Amino acid sequence: MNPADHHILIVEDEEGVASFVSQGLREEGYRISWAADGEKGLHAALDPEVDLVLLDLRLPFMNGVDVARSLRIHRPFIPILMLTAMDTVEDRVTGLRAGADDYLGKPFEFDELLARIEALLRRRRSSLPSLSAVDGRLRIDPVSRSVMWDAGDIELTRLEYRLLSFFVARQEETLSRDEILEVVWESAADRESNVVDVYVRYLRKKLEDVGCPPVLESVRGVGYRFHADA
Repeated sequence: MNPADHHILIVEDEEGVASFVSQGLREEGYRISWAADGEKGLHAALDPEVDLVLLDLRLPFMNGVDVARSLRIHRPFIPILMLTAMDTVEDRVTGLRAGADDYLGKPFEFDELLARIEALLRRRRSSLPSLSAVDGRLRIDPVSRSVMWDAGDIELTRLEYRLLSFFVARQEETLSRDEILEVVWESAADRESNVVDVYVRYLRKKLEDVGCPPVLESVRGVGYRFHADA
């Protein structure tokens, strides 16, 4: 397992804890991002390139239990390692029932945290299903980050891949341009007023070029909807 292939999101409101964990994981080679509250953490975790979430139980705006429950709806297979300063049986049971795959009480040793992350990522790699749509003819492999229509590959840029993965993961939902920007675009500097529309046009053309029927519907005044049964 190559750590550089994995993106870990830390959802933690204590800056000292987040900094300590971020530094250690970066030194191990992982790609790291950080959200300081539950609402921002949930939005960030919807990014299809996030491979694992370190989730604090006690968070402002939206607690870790609610974040985990929402993630299990929208990204059911993403590993969640819950962190809690209140390491009681009740807290552990609440977190696990909400959808966490494992838990670790604070304070913790970094080596134990690292071992638990490695175990969850190994388990994820062996069981992670591909995303599919349009009667299974459109397939997205989240491990190799490849996209296929029938038996042929579709060459997408990194941003096009992220956009398509987000649409397929949330198929049949109407997604606003702001929501798409928040999840798919990494840099706020790249969030021009019409950038979503431009990349949807790119994506539509590449899908149509390989014979995929129209699947991206424009929803006037809102954004877009991906139709899985096009």
